[in-house]
Formats: sequence, C-alpha cells, structure tokens
Amino acid sequence: MIELAKRFVGKECLIYSFDSNHQFTGVIKEVTDGAILVENGETLEAINLDFVIRIREYPKNKKGKKKSVVLD
Repeated sequence: MIELAKRFVGKECLIYSFDSNHQFTGVIKEVTDGAILVENGETLEAINLDFVIRIREYPKNKKGKKKSVVLD
C-alpha cells in the first residue's frame, strides 16, 4: 500500500478508511512507512495506512473542475 500511495503524492485525493463514516479529502504531501500526511486547506492530517482501504484522485468533470458531488 505504501508504494501505491506514493503514486498520489502532490495530487488531491479522496482517502477512504475501514469506518464508512471517515473519508478524508486533501493533497497528499508525504507517504512514510506507516502514515500518509494530507494537507486540507491550512490543516495537516496524518492518516494511519493500516486503516486505509482506498485512495483515489478527486474526480473532475469534462472541463477539469472538481465535481461538487461524489457518490460512492
């Protein structure tokens, strides 16, 4: 998972955890052995990779703008 997460460094992503109530959005700044550092606006969050089940780039519409509603 670490090697896969490194592919998303510098991109705005949606990060899903085991608990369906927790979904993180932000730019992945750094990936270490056990965590991902995510910047969301002015805040930084460290997310434990053991609890991450899915990472995907934030979806964009045909014009390249971020979609306002993301349904999963």
